Amino acid sequence: MTQTIINERIAALGYDYGGQAALRSAACNLCGAREHAIEVAERDRYGYPATFVVCGRCGLGYLSPRLSATQYAHFYSEIYRPLVSAYHGRRIDAETVQVEQRDYAAGLAAFLLPLLPSSPRTILDVGGSTGVVASVLAEHLNARATVLDPSPAELAVARTAGMETIAGLVEDFDPGERNWDLVLLCQTIDHLLDVRGTLAVLRRMTAPGGRAFVDIVDVDVLLRRTGRIQRAVKIDHPYYLTRPTAVALFTLTGFTIVAERITDDGHRGFVLARGPVGEPNWPALQASAAQFVANII
Repeated sequence: MTQTIINERIAALGYDYGGQAALRSAACNLCGAREHAIEVAERDRYGYPATFVVCGRCGLGYLSPRLSATQYAHFYSEIYRPLVSAYHGRRIDAETVQVEQRDYAAGLAAFLLPLLPSSPRTILDVGGSTGVVASVLAEHLNARATVLDPSPAELAVARTAGMETIAGLVEDFDPGERNWDLVLLCQTIDHLLDVRGTLAVLRRMTAPGGRAFVDIVDVDVLLRRTGRIQRAVKIDHPYYLTRPTAVALFTLTGFTIVAERITDDGHRGFVLARGPVGEPNWPALQASAAQFVANII
């Protein structure tokens, strides 16, 4: 499939990302730096004018400017699946995505279940789409599953399967005093608008003695494999993490790493337990940031 044909399919959607993305990040979401952003790419893999920057103090990658929360809500409800379908040249929607999610769920269950200290009674899948991953784990564990996701069409599938559903972005969700024995953030963290804040909420939602699972698209791994940062940049990913930045975020939000894995497609997964809130090794993080930027350039 030639790039020209892909470009034509994407153009046919008529989505003007450049005309909408105007929200500039005032500070790095990891370290809070305001003057260390290094611009390293001007377009994403779809051809949209997306400015990708890396924080020179900690190495966190992000889009600036980007869409607002309201614009992203519309993007996920109307544009996201058609855009991904146009890019790959095949239909990808609430129905077809379940096949890939079942394969992912099977691999996750094989990795995760032996690491759980006890059998969880409740599961929350944040950004859980149609609920396939939550349902597979719930069936293995005889647990009750809840799915939080911004897509009404995908939540309808989860609801039909008998799961509790919560509509919306996790950044807007207030769990109150409620928590779950197992909290999942699968292939979702890169889509968040506030990674650090969401991880802090995730810790609150993880019951004492419970576990969380978070996986990232390790952009450093993708860079080494593809040789071009533009192949990793996507308008649906406001943030881009590496292993050092992920570990730093876990430390800042009170998570301890129990185990981790990396899959063939570059997803690095972490099993997490509640731990003390701490400070990362900032000098080491800045050194790894410099090396990451050098690799890109």
